[in-house]
Amino acid sequence: MTISAVDLFCGAGGLTCGLEQAGINVISGVDLDTECKWAYEENTKAKFIEGDIGNLTADDVNSFFTKGSVRLLAGCAPCQPFSSYGRTRQSADDRWSLLNDFTRLVESCTPELVTMENVPGLIEHSIFSEFVSSLKNKGYFVDFRVLKCEQYGLPQTRRRLILIASRLGEIKIPEPTHKKPNTVKNTIHQLPKIELKKAHTSDRFHVSAGMSKLNIQRIKASKQGGTWRDWPKELVADCHNSSTGKSYPSVYGRMSWDKPSPTITTQCFGFGNGRFGHPEQNRAISLREAALLQSFPDTWQFIPKDKSIKMTSVGRMIGNAVPPLLGKIIGDCFTQHIENFQTNSKSF
Repeated sequence: MTISAVDLFCGAGGLTCGLEQAGINVISGVDLDTECKWAYEENTKAKFIEGDIGNLTADDVNSFFTKGSVRLLAGCAPCQPFSSYGRTRQSADDRWSLLNDFTRLVESCTPELVTMENVPGLIEHSIFSEFVSSLKNKGYFVDFRVLKCEQYGLPQTRRRLILIASRLGEIKIPEPTHKKPNTVKNTIHQLPKIELKKAHTSDRFHVSAGMSKLNIQRIKASKQGGTWRDWPKELVADCHNSSTGKSYPSVYGRMSWDKPSPTITTQCFGFGNGRFGHPEQNRAISLREAALLQSFPDTWQFIPKDKSIKMTSVGRMIGNAVPPLLGKIIGDCFTQHIENFQTNSKSF
């Protein structure tokens, strides 16, 4: 028995990469973001299909799967409506409907396997509990949990809600694999030094964004794992002197070599956007360093060689991706589940 998969909201291919590493045959990835098409098809074996899942039918999705295989439908919808940042506007956000569309496709296609990944905040909303109830009513065994990804080897402190489901039998999310977290040093220390805005000759994605003179002074005054509170008073931004700004220390900071990175976001290339300063060099992390901290292979290409790199575009691909390592953990769980199912079936 082989598993074939369809990756909805596939982006640049993080989940597909991990599933393929686990031996799963991902047939197609579906996404509206056409900028991801080249990266997805260049780095994975799957085909990118531009489309809105709200317009997909059960027949569409079933036509993607390999006949005779165990079908896996993955849906990692954009997380903004369920994030802490998005909660003030969530009722007006059309992306709330995306999980309902995923539910509709699961109910109509009834694949043997289902997985979903999203921000932890989703677990608090009725739309999630309704999705779980729908799965159980369709005969699925369901397990879900908020994972601390650094406990599974990812070199960043990332919290994600993971759900897995199977119509073939009970299935469980694996327990943490790492008592000691992977570190920034283990992940990016080997990369050569670079200057601001200048890519390394061996890897054009090993490039960092430019910085203002003031921010160069600030990063020179920054300590590993420290905050802007370590700076001389003349370098502190006006907003941080306000009563509200004083409670936000996790911006304009350097990463620590001996700890995981903070959560890699779409703005991870900017020194002022979080603790995204390089531990030693006076710059923010490069796009390649961000991709490695997301567990992308060091050979991953995001745009064709004949196109110039836009930091915001590539940063968005990296930050929005499901970390491939997390995808492999999910994929390994499913492949082991199928092996156990086959073994138990033969014993009767």
